[in-house]
Amino acid sequence: MQKLFILFLFVGLQVQAQDTTSIQSYVDIPVEPTSNDQMATGLVDSPVVEPLLPHKMLFTQRVFWGPNGLLRAMNVAPLTAEGREKELKVRRFMLISHQVTGYVTLAGFLMQGILEARLNKATGATYDQLYKAQQTTLAITNIAYGTTALLSLTAPPKQFSDRKASGGGLKLHKYLAIIHLTGFVATNILAGKVAQHSELRPYRQAATFTTLAAFAPALIALKF
Repeated sequence: MQKLFILFLFVGLQVQAQDTTSIQSYVDIPVEPTSNDQMATGLVDSPVVEPLLPHKMLFTQRVFWGPNGLLRAMNVAPLTAEGREKELKVRRFMLISHQVTGYVTLAGFLMQGILEARLNKATGATYDQLYKAQQTTLAITNIAYGTTALLSLTAPPKQFSDRKASGGGLKLHKYLAIIHLTGFVATNILAGKVAQHSELRPYRQAATFTTLAAFAPALIALKF
């Protein structure tokens, strides 16, 4: 289960940068009536047409929120202008929750780093106690990390005209996500081996702090 969980997160974050599926769903925006003179001179502007969905969507978003996604097929979220307004509210809630669970995950990474440092110097019964605490913290952090990722990857797509969502802060967030995901995977892999191979403790500690070092600024980047 742990390997499948890590693989899912890795694939999810990869398609975040790779999926460029074009969506062809539009809504007509009313324009003011025109006079006969304007029509005769050919100065009438064509009706404004704005897409309901952005041209590019994540694979995970397309599965649920695409024109033929699961929620559309089940008629849970019809693709209408009114429906999209509700979806954008859901998106805001999910992204706020994404940040909240992100801070919980950050606290978990920090605690793991502290426990790793203490484990390197512990022996006997003290080591056993610290190791159990570290394993419990790891499990909680894994759940928080997975929840944080899913809230981002499955949120409804952004508004087509939302330029701010493509700013530098979000790009930096994506680049840092690759780093902290790599550290997260390494931490989990080493966690299963460090009990039998104590010489791997420093590497696990380095992986934990690398994850923490990338995850913290990734959260801050969302503010810009």
